Amino acid sequence: MLGSTLCFFARCAHAQRQAWFSSQVARSTLADANERRDCRIFEDFAMHLIGVARSLYGQDAFGLDLDQSVYAIDSTIIDLCLSLFDWAPATKGRAGVKVHTLLDLRGNIPAFIQITGSRVHDATFLDHLRLEAGSFYIMDRGYVHMARLVRFCHEGAFFVVRSKYPLKYRVVNSVPTPPETPSLVILTDESIELTGQQTHKTYTWPLRRIEFYLVEQARHITLLTNHFDLPASHVAELYKSRWQVELFFKWIKQNLRIKAFVGTSANAVKTQIWCAVCTYVVVAIVKKRLALEGSMHAILQVLSLSLFEVKPLAELLGEQLLNDETGEPEAQFCLFPEISGQ
Repeated sequence: MLGSTLCFFARCAHAQRQAWFSSQVARSTLADANERRDCRIFEDFAMHLIGVARSLYGQDAFGLDLDQSVYAIDSTIIDLCLSLFDWAPATKGRAGVKVHTLLDLRGNIPAFIQITGSRVHDATFLDHLRLEAGSFYIMDRGYVHMARLVRFCHEGAFFVVRSKYPLKYRVVNSVPTPPETPSLVILTDESIELTGQQTHKTYTWPLRRIEFYLVEQARHITLLTNHFDLPASHVAELYKSRWQVELFFKWIKQNLRIKAFVGTSANAVKTQIWCAVCTYVVVAIVKKRLALEGSMHAILQVLSLSLFEVKPLAELLGEQLLNDETGEPEAQFCLFPEISGQ
């Protein structure tokens, strides 16, 4: 179904190109189109594609032996020019929008995305999430907000969040730490109660505090979680997997060029961001359905260079990716002649 749909769009694009793409399309024409079309159309289409992709990747193996879903939560800021995008003011004279993302770590598919102004605090994103009982939500220190984290306890979900300093607490119980590994050293694993003037009122549930040392990065990290059964090393590995959401932001920004916008209205900016999300998810669907071994970056490059070709996707991508992986490396031209005696 997806292949035939993309082929249909390719045929239409090819026909349009033959019909009237004899000259370059004016930037103002694209800007007007982005500003006229409601961005919610593209948002709804993105959420539909996300549902398709998550069903395809739902059974993929995760790094840890967990049956529950694991999500990473984070946000990224896309800088804008304040003189052109005066509707998106930010601090220090810089405009921008913030893309809040809930990433399903089984397949690294965004499960929920919200676009706001860059002044909106990260923790407010938690108010818009539909928490799944039994699932894990991995967050950085920007999401430490006890009044919001208590909602996870009420709804049976688990959070793993990096602790802020200083944190006032009382140790209730401490357990022996496991043997250290070449990459990870568990320093403390203890149950605590918050004793801060406000935190002990807003969060009355017990907390688990885990402090560990990352050998490769030479960093001490302290985590807070409401899950008490997983080994401390598994909780640390869960937090390390949060890096996948950073890679998602990096992939979107580098490969889909959402830093240069066609149109200056809020609707135009959101339309372009949602189109970028649609592109990412479509590539993920194509990769899974065709069982392609190539990276998503390689698949995107083949599709972008073959947009007007009328050819089945399996044949097009299969040939190109196979050539990239099995092709013999070409002999490189020597820029400098060999110097005897060196």
